[in-house]
Amino acid sequence: MTDWKEIASYAVILIIVLIAAQHLNVVVSGSMEPAFYRGDIVLVQKADFFGIHEFDVNDIQKGDVVVYDAKWFNQPVIHRVIDIVGINGTTMYLIKGDNNKSPDPYYVTKEQIQSKVVTLGDNLVVIPKVGYLSLWLRGL
Repeated sequence: MTDWKEIASYAVILIIVLIAAQHLNVVVSGSMEPAFYRGDIVLVQKADFFGIHEFDVNDIQKGDVVVYDAKWFNQPVIHRVIDIVGINGTTMYLIKGDNNKSPDPYYVTKEQIQSKVVTLGDNLVVIPKVGYLSLWLRGL
């Protein structure tokens, strides 16, 4: 009976770690400095986490920092929404890195937004420098 309890406890720990890992994104560039830096980790809410909608994409506001599937980059991009416009009846988001001179090259649709960076008050939830190991392992 003890072996079963030990296996169950390891399984629970593994599930918790896997769920937690799905809510952390490693920052791969300096485009959002000084809000966060390359190698930092940001805590995110998922638009669709196995059917659970942790936030409503329709509630995205100017100033929110989102993670989206960019058509122009091979990794998810973490940038700030700077404008929301309607184009041909579709809500589109103009997004820009805080440290970039110009907005991202294409408007973003709701379907492209994967996550939103969690804030406490007006502060983004950031874990500094912990993501460097991940960047090194992925060769980024």
